[in-house]
Amino acid sequence: MDFRPSHDQRALVAGMRTLLSARFPRRKLREAVDAEVPEDTLDRSLWRELGKCGFFSLRLAEKDGGAGLGLPEAVFLFEEAGRHLLPGPLVATHLAAGLIPGVAEGDTVVTALEAPGMVEHLAMADVVLVLDGERGPDRGCLRVLEVTGGHGPSVLAGRPVRSVDPTTPLHQVVSMPERTPALPDAGARGGGLAGDDAARLLREAALLTAAQQLGSAGRTLDMAVSHAKNRSQFGRPIGAFQAVQHLCAQMLARTELARVSVYAASLTATEIDITGARLLADEAAVRNARDCLQLHGGMGFTWEADVHLHLKRAWLRRTQWRPTEDAEESLARALLAAPGELPGENREPFE
Repeated sequence: MDFRPSHDQRALVAGMRTLLSARFPRRKLREAVDAEVPEDTLDRSLWRELGKCGFFSLRLAEKDGGAGLGLPEAVFLFEEAGRHLLPGPLVATHLAAGLIPGVAEGDTVVTALEAPGMVEHLAMADVVLVLDGERGPDRGCLRVLEVTGGHGPSVLAGRPVRSVDPTTPLHQVVSMPERTPALPDAGARGGGLAGDDAARLLREAALLTAAQQLGSAGRTLDMAVSHAKNRSQFGRPIGAFQAVQHLCAQMLARTELARVSVYAASLTATEIDITGARLLADEAAVRNARDCLQLHGGMGFTWEADVHLHLKRAWLRRTQWRPTEDAEESLARALLAAPGELPGENREPFE
């Protein structure tokens, strides 16, 4: 069996990279970083362009206006989004395509509230995906809350807080909404997704977040290698020094281990594989960014450098869609469970 990306998948990745290079170059990223108004970090025109190109409708059936592709293709695209530090609630919006009108086309921005805590881009969102229930593999159901016109903070009593990532504005929500009205056209039962459907969406959200972490890890690896080749000390590139070579080799090992885990999880879509991939991708994103910053020396700590942006985004993503502590507990349960007991587990045990 050949697990390498197909020609069509490579073309899909190349098209996504070309689109982001043209529509979200480094200049746009720095504009988002330096924006005086936090809401300006999300570009609605770029959001609609992503919708037009099928980023959100990628996995919808062709009869519903989508491309009819699967989770592996979505992972490839989210990896590219992670490489470019594309801001916005990409995961929540992608998952809501087909459930909420206007999402697939990029006209509707969707964020998510998993539990009392931080919500990203709440003031810019049109809809909030609300997860009813406690944390855990079998938690509650997903419903939708309309917050158009920038009313998200007032509807959820969200208090703006300073975010570690300058491109991701956050609001703190201290309690879940008691009543969550459903949009009339959302979902087969009028806005609620319960049981297995909700659990599946949550697993996919964790995997797509891992794909973004993987993209960031790959990007900081490339930045570190490029700097090691071009920066000279004592008359030769710093990449000629063994200590620097070891650091870059460790970054490569983390990235490739996370890559094969994330790609494999996109094929199996099981609880244990997704959880393991998420933990490896989180570690690769955070530790690679830290090592990249170390290789850049004093320049890496400056505001003008982009290294710190990858580290801050990796820190933030690690708390979203199954935070590290939840992932570790989930992996422990999965390792102790009997075959067939886990959500999404449909494989025969290996002999």
